[in-house]
Amino acid sequence: MKDEYYAHSIKEKPPQDWHRLGDHLKLVAELARTFADDFHAGDWGYLAGLWHDIGKYSKEFQDYLRKGNDIDAHIEITPGRVDHSSAGAHHAVRMASILGHLLAYAVAGHHSGLMNGRDTETCQEARLNKTVHPWEHGLQFLPKFTGIEPPMFLKKDAFSIAFFIRMVFSCLVDADFLDTEAFMNPQQTALREKWSNKVLEQMDEALTEFIRKLNPEDTLVNRQRALVREACLIAAEEKPGLFSLSVPTGGGKTLASLAFALRHALRHGLRRVIYVIPLTSIIEQNADVFREALRSVTNRLGRDVVLEHHSNLDPEKETAINRLAAENWDAPLIVTTSVQFYESLFANRTSRCRKLHRLAHSVIILDEAQTLPVDYLKPCLRVLHELTTNYGASIVICTATQPAIEKREGFEIGLQKSFEIIPNPVELYNQLQRVRVEDIGSQSNEELCRRLLAEPQVLCVVNTRLHARRLFETMGPGDGHFHLSGNMCAAHRVEKLKQIREHLVEGRVCRLVSTQVIEAGVDVDFPVVYRSLAGLDSIAQAAGRCNRNGRLPEHGRTYIFRSKHTKSERFFADTAQCAGQILSLYRDPMDLEAIRHYFRLYYWDQSVRWDEKRIMDNFSLINEQAFPFNFGFARTAEAFQLIDDANACPVIIPWREEGRRLCERLRGMPDPTLEILRQLQRFVVQIPRRLWERHAGTDIQLVHHGISVLISPEIYYSEDTGLYLEAEEPGAIFA
Repeated sequence: MKDEYYAHSIKEKPPQDWHRLGDHLKLVAELARTFADDFHAGDWGYLAGLWHDIGKYSKEFQDYLRKGNDIDAHIEITPGRVDHSSAGAHHAVRMASILGHLLAYAVAGHHSGLMNGRDTETCQEARLNKTVHPWEHGLQFLPKFTGIEPPMFLKKDAFSIAFFIRMVFSCLVDADFLDTEAFMNPQQTALREKWSNKVLEQMDEALTEFIRKLNPEDTLVNRQRALVREACLIAAEEKPGLFSLSVPTGGGKTLASLAFALRHALRHGLRRVIYVIPLTSIIEQNADVFREALRSVTNRLGRDVVLEHHSNLDPEKETAINRLAAENWDAPLIVTTSVQFYESLFANRTSRCRKLHRLAHSVIILDEAQTLPVDYLKPCLRVLHELTTNYGASIVICTATQPAIEKREGFEIGLQKSFEIIPNPVELYNQLQRVRVEDIGSQSNEELCRRLLAEPQVLCVVNTRLHARRLFETMGPGDGHFHLSGNMCAAHRVEKLKQIREHLVEGRVCRLVSTQVIEAGVDVDFPVVYRSLAGLDSIAQAAGRCNRNGRLPEHGRTYIFRSKHTKSERFFADTAQCAGQILSLYRDPMDLEAIRHYFRLYYWDQSVRWDEKRIMDNFSLINEQAFPFNFGFARTAEAFQLIDDANACPVIIPWREEGRRLCERLRGMPDPTLEILRQLQRFVVQIPRRLWERHAGTDIQLVHHGISVLISPEIYYSEDTGLYLEAEEPGAIFA
């Protein structure tokens, strides 16, 4: 009798070879329990897994499997599929009353995503009131329910309760995906990495050896970098919680923070390291630094210990294929972007939430954390508080300026005081001061180029791709003239950076015009830097590329200018306005007091904007038994878009031989594999949606859902400036 019920079928195979429902429920329950044990909620994960597919005991679902014999039959959001998840939500509420409503959110949404509580036709309340196909005869196959208790940390706080639901949901959908994959695609399951308990120890040893062999020259800057690493290793002994690492740009915080994370994880039994970087355009560079440092472990294990994950190619359409391809962050070191990290924490789709449970008992490094947009500060800081307070995570706030997001008078939404890793940040700032910053006022492209051409080695950083290209064109051709922007795919930028570094080291002419892709995690050292007016933190990043290694006999020179070509720079208006005020008040805008003043203007005095999208209003408790929790998960996901690049579209560039070969493979596939999507990330350029729509079908070929390829790179892609579809871009993309 038990074997007559199935969870999944396989085309052209008899029922005896199908996935038995009882086996699926049991295995998903046990795996979800294992995941949820990381935040003391194992029983919640177990029940969510046990009940998520009990609607499949219905005659209607079993008949549908036999009729359709379709492995996609369980994805019920596709038109014509049978609803099987509402039954589990009903059962949770019947069995566990108020607490059952929390499980019901996770169970009802395990295909369609976490829903709004009320007010829409497809809301949670509607699902709980929906008539479902009879399934209760399946209860005879289920263990008896013995009760459930909320975790000790769960208080009567709507946001905290909603986040707990999100984490249980993550455990459920990841367990469901993994068990389904083991049935549907055992070859894929066999490829999944099985990480040894010793892998973090091996990575710690490899990083220590890598740093020892660097053997940098004995300069003041390198001595200070060594002191920063030493401070990180000492602080790693501290108990898990919130840390800050305040190191000026060029102080070596990238490898030092990784050293802290690995040693801290080992000392306290944490699971993995997650490194969060502000921009998609620079993630590959940081990931490559880590890969080089940990290469000996990768070679020994025969697989990469660094997982790169960002949204260049992240199709949202819910199909069996991309459900399997969705990353679950089961790796010892994940390198991701702020957009991927924060938007996942407020997402509602299964593919985006699947990885969230991996954040529990992890070390999370937030590089340049002060780059968070002021309009999302309150929800972002609140979720960081949840992770450190209730989920055993250690978070490191890395900043080149100073901690801008700690709680203080007038900034009540800030995080509680962190443990500062650097014993004396002010002294470190003074020791690493290598640059003089000067404001030179308004400059046209022609005026600016005259200044650039007067310098044998100079970097100019501007705010938009369009301005970078026009300034490069105005500067004119030259052997040492370079351009960097997000209009160039990552593989192209890596090659350009190699050429740029060669010119700098050999003392040859090197004049570089770049967007902010150069400003974080890129180790280049120019004697002179020009920076178009932006936020003070951006100016500090640009200044960090000036006399970076302290080799000049005097201070390097960084010049701030106001561009006469600011039509497309509205995104920087707020930060630039605040920075402009600081420039008029302080002789040295990099002075710590000036930086404090800047953050007071931009962050701390902007209380009306801390939750501009009213994200926190989507979570409330209701004083009624029938529906005690009204959470707007879907509304939150729709509203939480960190940057306008959410309206950008990825275009794959068939750049050089490898890019062309990968594009040909992609065209020949019925569906893209995870392997090829990862490889293609290095060849992606993001463009505004309106520009994509204008060229789709003519200059851009849509190959798969959400995945398109540039048709004629020899016409539309320049070796100097990258993608160039038309003179006037409809909307600016900034990196």
